[in-house]
Amino acid sequence: MFSEDTIVAIATAIVPQQGSIGIVRLSGSLSLQIAQALFVTRTSWQSHHVLYGHIVQPETGQTLDEALVLFMQAPRSYTKEDVIEFHCHGGIIPVQQVLQLCLELGARLAKAGEFTMRAFLNGRLDLAQAESVAELVGARSPLASKMALAGLEGKLSKSIESIRSVCLDILTEVEARIDFEDDLPPLDEQEIKDQIAQALLKVKQILSTAEQGELLRQGLKVAIVGRPNVGKSSLLNAWSRSDRAIVTDLPGTTRDIVESQLVVNGIPIQVLDTAGIRDSSDQVERLGIARSQQAAQRADLILFTIDAQVGWTNEDELIYQQIKEFPLILLINKIDIACQNYQQALPSVKKIVEMAAAKNQGIEDLERAILDYVELDSLTASNLEIAINQRQSAALTMAQISLEQVQQTIENQLPLDFWSIDLRSAIASLGEITGQEVSESLLERIFSRFCIGK
Repeated sequence: MFSEDTIVAIATAIVPQQGSIGIVRLSGSLSLQIAQALFVTRTSWQSHHVLYGHIVQPETGQTLDEALVLFMQAPRSYTKEDVIEFHCHGGIIPVQQVLQLCLELGARLAKAGEFTMRAFLNGRLDLAQAESVAELVGARSPLASKMALAGLEGKLSKSIESIRSVCLDILTEVEARIDFEDDLPPLDEQEIKDQIAQALLKVKQILSTAEQGELLRQGLKVAIVGRPNVGKSSLLNAWSRSDRAIVTDLPGTTRDIVESQLVVNGIPIQVLDTAGIRDSSDQVERLGIARSQQAAQRADLILFTIDAQVGWTNEDELIYQQIKEFPLILLINKIDIACQNYQQALPSVKKIVEMAAAKNQGIEDLERAILDYVELDSLTASNLEIAINQRQSAALTMAQISLEQVQQTIENQLPLDFWSIDLRSAIASLGEITGQEVSESLLERIFSRFCIGK
């Protein structure tokens, strides 16, 4: 039996008949020893070379798979430990067999995110970069992927470290005056003020990306709401360029929530086509209507759709009264066959989009209205290099508060001891972002959100 300090996990999604390659990853001091017990090859084992051969059952010599193996010797690996990757044929059986053999030979199953945690603990990545790994894996749009890659390359970390370095320098000067006041010249108070003001400005600039970062990661949930037969399903089909929803002239066709995933100018959007809201004696339809109302309440934005040919009806008014307090865009559908007075009695909704969904007209106008709603035109320019997450935002907010308290302390002419208290607090908060100051419980919480093989 080998030591338990070597971890193993399946590093690729395994779906029967869907993947051509499945990867099993080992990391730890005994990775190479385990791999050599399982893998027969005529090639010498060299770091960062791909080896061709066969995976065998060590006790019987039975061949289990034809495979490739990649050996990455420490410290030139993702975890800075010896890493082995078995590249097997895709499918459940080959990778499960390799995983089981590795476990039998002494490796233990990796915890969620443990490979990346080891990369962090071994100094391969800082904490902000480690979080970017998970964000890159889970990116739902090219722009979200770009932001995650920027984080992995250290753009956020460099900015945070620059601010933290300034705070450390100021703290050093302050504490030196506390301990050796008689031996050193007085502090240049104006220079300290300027440095803190500049650090505070940078903190606020990074904080301003929090909302953008959240939107890029989580996306926008949009519910299409309206009475039956106003063209909600036609809108979903036209917008998603698919036939996800059934479209007929019969009202009440949609009985359940139909979802589609879209990306609009880099923003992931989950579109929910809901059942038409009306009074109904049909129990199944009533359940669908109840779900529609729940979806509207949980959505970030409601697309309230009416029929331009029919105009504003009492049913529309009843629905509007239920949703008017939520963020919404009013869609006037079927304008290609509308009568001239469809706009009469419309409520004073700020955003109105006219369209003919069945003929793919008005989709661009709708997308522009959504972008205006989220106020993220800057994202379309692709010039955003940093987009922080909720944890980083909370830490930066604490740093901002501490720096503002330092400013107030200086203005109030309080002793230098008070300066150091708030400076230390700011430094600690900034250190939480990159991992210089972080608790074990926080690490477990962060890495538990990762997939097992990462």
